[in-house]
Amino acid sequence: MLLFLLVFITLPLLSESDGISLDKASNDLSNQASLQNGAKIFMNYCFGCHSTQYQRYERVANDIGIPFELMEEHLIFNSEAKLGDLIKNAIPEDLSAKWFGISPPDLTLVARVRGIDWLYTYLRSFYSDPSRQFGVNNVVFPNVSMPHVLEELQGITKPIYKTMIVDGKKVEVIVGVQSDGTGELNEEEYDQAVLDLVNFLEYSSDPIKLERRVIGWWVMAFLVLFTIVVVLLKKEYWRDVH
Repeated sequence: MLLFLLVFITLPLLSESDGISLDKASNDLSNQASLQNGAKIFMNYCFGCHSTQYQRYERVANDIGIPFELMEEHLIFNSEAKLGDLIKNAIPEDLSAKWFGISPPDLTLVARVRGIDWLYTYLRSFYSDPSRQFGVNNVVFPNVSMPHVLEELQGITKPIYKTMIVDGKKVEVIVGVQSDGTGELNEEEYDQAVLDLVNFLEYSSDPIKLERRVIGWWVMAFLVLFTIVVVLLKKEYWRDVH
């Protein structure tokens, strides 16, 4: 499989005001099947260029429910890597910088930096553009400097144009993409695959998010009970004083 993905350096943070409507990524970090599929997609399509070097294989396997033997057999591609190692790829930085113009960044924290809605929309917005180095462009990130590595899943895509009035003039604006249907997945399946990948990247950016939420509820419950005890104690104390 093709093993390139996501040169996010110098990407602008986009919002509705930038003229791009971001699609909602309805992630579910408690869905281990989604996280496992996202990890598989990441390792097969992204890991050739990008690392998540602040994670370890063993921790990921534990967190998202992958047996160690399956992790070693299917998701650790470096024959010298061990379960306890950090998830680093083997691409030399000088070569990657030569190929892409800049070394592809680590993606451990990309979901925090860009946001899950941005990632979800971006990965579904590549379209064919023969004028570009890798033959593709992107609606969310114009003049993107990377190939569409998920093309075999989505198929070849063409831009969808819409006529809009800008400064009193009619202009053709790209508002979306349409697959030619040659991909391995249909539109719904591809959207789900991208959602799984984004779900995994969100997990990577904050592995203890769910645990922290649970702890937060326990802390709030303790504070409520503690406040009740303190109020009752205060009343009892001042009753004796007066």
